[in-house]
Amino acid sequence: MNKVLIINASVRKEKSHSRKLTQLFEDNWKKKNPNDNFTHREVGLEEIPPINEKWIASAFVKPSERTKENQSGVEFSNELVKEFKEHNIYVLGTPMYNWSIPSGLKSYIDQLMRINETWKFRSGVPDGDYVGILEDKKMFILSSRGDTGYGENEKNEHMNFQTTYLKFVFGIMGIKDISIISLDNEEFGGEIFENSKKEIYQKIGQI
Repeated sequence: MNKVLIINASVRKEKSHSRKLTQLFEDNWKKKNPNDNFTHREVGLEEIPPINEKWIASAFVKPSERTKENQSGVEFSNELVKEFKEHNIYVLGTPMYNWSIPSGLKSYIDQLMRINETWKFRSGVPDGDYVGILEDKKMFILSSRGDTGYGENEKNEHMNFQTTYLKFVFGIMGIKDISIISLDNEEFGGEIFENSKKEIYQKIGQI
């Protein structure tokens, strides 16, 4: 039995295409895996606080030296990290905002990116050799974008700080099995966008 965490990052509700993708994924997955458990984490419509000086002071305390007092800055972060670790499949729905990701999703990632919790230095000291702590996890990144050509070896690949960043940062945490499905051409609308939706919806249905 899998534990699936659905993460939605769009600041829109009914008009959000990334939310439609995660809902389609969930409906399809439940049909094929009726015994799996689902949890939902909202990072677009609910505020995820950015990290601050108190957070940093708490996060970098060595595990052996942690106390209730010096960990007060990461109480909410601990909840998010615990939830994240308890799941083995992640479904992340996110739009592209200004060639990157929504601010709420960035804050969420900052809360998860915890030394000695989701990653560590291999030698135990800063050495540029990062080791992910999370193992045996699978992630699906379902993105929506207004334009096109952001994929590998495409003309706008150099402008894609959305899925390339997400794959990199979650990879640092140890998640190597990452599938990316992107719905493009939203700004074009009409037949172009409808054809894109048809293609992507079919891909999700085959997962």
